[in-house]
Amino acid sequence: MQICRDKGAMRDWRSPGGRVALVPTMGALHDGHLSLVAHARRWLDTQGGGRVVTSIFVNPTQFGPNEDLATYPRDEENDIALLEQAGCDAVFLPTVADIYRPGAQTVVEVTDLSRMLMGRLRPGHFRGVATVVTKLFNIVRPDAAAFGEKDYQQLAVIRQMVADLDMPVEILPVPTVREADGLAMSSRNRRLSPGERAAAPVLNRALDQAQRMVAEGAGLSATRAALRRIIGAEPLADIRSIDIRDAATLSRIAMIQAPVVILLAVRFGDVLLIDQRVAHPKGAPDVR
Repeated sequence: MQICRDKGAMRDWRSPGGRVALVPTMGALHDGHLSLVAHARRWLDTQGGGRVVTSIFVNPTQFGPNEDLATYPRDEENDIALLEQAGCDAVFLPTVADIYRPGAQTVVEVTDLSRMLMGRLRPGHFRGVATVVTKLFNIVRPDAAAFGEKDYQQLAVIRQMVADLDMPVEILPVPTVREADGLAMSSRNRRLSPGERAAAPVLNRALDQAQRMVAEGAGLSATRAALRRIIGAEPLADIRSIDIRDAATLSRIAMIQAPVVILLAVRFGDVLLIDQRVAHPKGAPDVR
């Protein structure tokens, strides 16, 4: 596996041509990330082969001033070992100075999608995501890129950006990978205390119940109330937002008539966890 520590090395690795699939990450890798690598490999196999590159970059522009940039988990040695075992062909490990040159003024923003939901809780977050993903696409020049469905709004932002800017990159959505107790895998889980870690699966239990209710014909207010009741019963859970939106557009809805996405943002101690679930009323088509 090739290790590329700057843009020049990454472009040299890319220069021979052939198909490339990119897996953008911020490191502290777990099985959820490795499922992205496997999904990228399977996509390449359907296209006649190619190479997978994973980027590891803790992007400062997507963190707010009071967020966890300084304490975000980092484990480069283990990350490299995991990627090598997973059969990744290259890893891109740039520095902040390599990605953001002094005096840079240009940003990329998907305006409406970036300012709703998590964008309200974390102003500027999705602008940072869109900007760094654009830069990664320009450096790596991938044919496809894999993103997890756990970060559902991020996936929507990236899809919109690629469509709006005519980027020749196929976006590969990958289902959420969960721990045995249902907690969505996340690098931030490492920062939970034992008590917080034991409490966090309440998110999955709430989503399971809400998904069943939607399938059985429950309305918007009843489903939202059930989510708040289940999560609110956990003393360590601090609800930041509960949203039920149209699964295709993330627009507000007055009633549940088509597939919806249920989006949770809940703080456990100092750690903000997000989770989601697409729920289908009886007879509604899939949205993927």
